[in-house]
Amino acid sequence: MTSAAPGNTSEQTGQQGGSGTTIGGIVGAPSVSRAKDLVARVVGGKDHAPVEMTAPFTGKPIVSLPQATDADTRAVFDEARRAQRDWANTSVADRQRVLTRLMTLVLDRQQEGLDLVQVEAGKSRLDAFDEIAGTALAASYYGTHSARALGVKRRAGVFPVLTKTQELRHPKGVVGIISPWNYPLALTGLDVLPALAAGNAVVQKPDNQTALSALWLHELAEEAGLPRGVWQIVLGRGSVIGDAIVEESDYVAFTGSTATGKRLAGKRLAGKIAERLTSFSLELGGKNPMIVLADANVEKAATGAVAACFSSAGQLCVSVERIYVHESIREVFAAAFAGKAKDLTLGAKLDYSAGMGSLTSADQLKTITEHVDDARAKGATVLAGGKARPDIGPLFYEPTVLTDVTPDMTPFAEETFGPVVSIYGYTDVDDAVQRANDTQYGLNASVWSSDGAKGREVAARIKAGTVNVNEGFAASFGSIDAPMGGMGDSGVGRRNGAEGILRFTEVQTVATQRGLKLRPFKGMPPRLWARSLTAGVKALRHLPR
Repeated sequence: MTSAAPGNTSEQTGQQGGSGTTIGGIVGAPSVSRAKDLVARVVGGKDHAPVEMTAPFTGKPIVSLPQATDADTRAVFDEARRAQRDWANTSVADRQRVLTRLMTLVLDRQQEGLDLVQVEAGKSRLDAFDEIAGTALAASYYGTHSARALGVKRRAGVFPVLTKTQELRHPKGVVGIISPWNYPLALTGLDVLPALAAGNAVVQKPDNQTALSALWLHELAEEAGLPRGVWQIVLGRGSVIGDAIVEESDYVAFTGSTATGKRLAGKRLAGKIAERLTSFSLELGGKNPMIVLADANVEKAATGAVAACFSSAGQLCVSVERIYVHESIREVFAAAFAGKAKDLTLGAKLDYSAGMGSLTSADQLKTITEHVDDARAKGATVLAGGKARPDIGPLFYEPTVLTDVTPDMTPFAEETFGPVVSIYGYTDVDDAVQRANDTQYGLNASVWSSDGAKGREVAARIKAGTVNVNEGFAASFGSIDAPMGGMGDSGVGRRNGAEGILRFTEVQTVATQRGLKLRPFKGMPPRLWARSLTAGVKALRHLPR
């Protein structure tokens, strides 16, 4: 296991300086004054006790963040509601142009965005770039396809020609979005941008740990032409402002752990949303499987597994934590995969030198350590990794590969949400599919085969919202035109594609009837009318609709 500790190498943005003047004490990071400029964009809570966030790479302060109260948050919704009226009257074409300009800004200014994501989340720079790419793809997609999704659609009427039926889409109003710390740019973009494109205002509560990344995107959106007040960012503890977000929103989009999502849905959403009949979506966790078929190219599958398991140090909802490998190739796959895991470079530089960054919080480090220690104590074999690396930074943990994991071990069924994966053997593909599906979750899965058709056949049998063939998660994650979401305890609703924007709308049907009336003519016996209509309905199946 190689390492690259914090050093003096970084990609300069013009906003950086020595470690004494930069956030997190990291050479080359954005300056403290720049961070304060971004924090000034936060609404609400400026007069209340702030919290200070620290950098995962160093444990040193990043910035102090204001924390809103319940009353602050409700006032923000009032402001957003006023701004939404004018925004809803803006043409879809104009909204699309804002997103298209935003895409260009995100790509052109990516160096500062990369720095912020690395400093706040502890990612490698390549993993941080995934966020830039995902955000740009979302802006591009909804900057191009929103009009098609939102446009008036002709629907078949009761009677051809005589009934003109149309489907219209109207914005929900003000959308409340609760975003997680693990993908602060991409998951902000995938939720906020389609909500805005649909004509809504947005009140977003990003996680405190990665608030600067969301604020950076917010700044670029307003530079791209988004009117002030349409997208508001409020910071605070969920226990303090959560009720206000749920109660004041016309739609709630939450991304986070299954445990938190269930608490939110069970206690807060069920009661508060039921009072207003507010709709919502939940993007939650997963214990995602990979199946390596007997005909798979072992080298390609092992390389793919590294990205599937250790991107963002395994801290992503679609990360693979279980690998089922056919017994005929299990040993050679395990050796190849473990070797690649050991070869990953861990580092905290603001450049592309590291293959994996650190964890984001001490809580994650504690959970991962407990999972691995429990498995090891009960007889699991550690093929690679298995320990923290405080010599590199306070929250680094080696990419870890386990075998001989049994049901009594914590990582067997519980989501670890870190760089830990277990390998299991199988002899029959039906057994592999059954074991892959033996979970409360159903978010993402991966199948590897030299035969694409065979891989797709197995993929269709896995109970997961997205399944990738010969890829871990990036193929489906980057296919913005296709819906993404989970089955079972992995979520409710979908993001991306047409579904990703239509969830933020109210659908309305407008039907105009001409000529033939839908009740008996004057003097016509009802029985004769019913008989005539019966014959007419039967005839309709022969007509084009």
